[in-house]
Amino acid sequence: MILEVADIRIHPGQNAAFDQAIARGLREVIAHAKGCQGYKVNKGIESPERYILQIFWDTLEDHTIGFRQSDAFTQWRSIVGPFFAQPPHVEHFDLVVKS
Repeated sequence: MILEVADIRIHPGQNAAFDQAIARGLREVIAHAKGCQGYKVNKGIESPERYILQIFWDTLEDHTIGFRQSDAFTQWRSIVGPFFAQPPHVEHFDLVVKS
């Protein structure tokens, strides 16, 4: 399993609308992507315009090729992209230890 971590910064004052948009995008687009095992979103306390999105993929290619090179990515970005203050910083991780 691969963990995608996206560090998202949104425009100030857009939290309520972004909360709804990211929930919709995850439910309507990401949840149906091949290889998606689940996701979660956390919002910053000290920095409320900062969000950490975690998506669990079967393989790296499910995200980088299957999703990013599909129409679903365009759909996803049309839902959440207008809120971005800057492009998200995205990294991928391998699971080392699980409790």
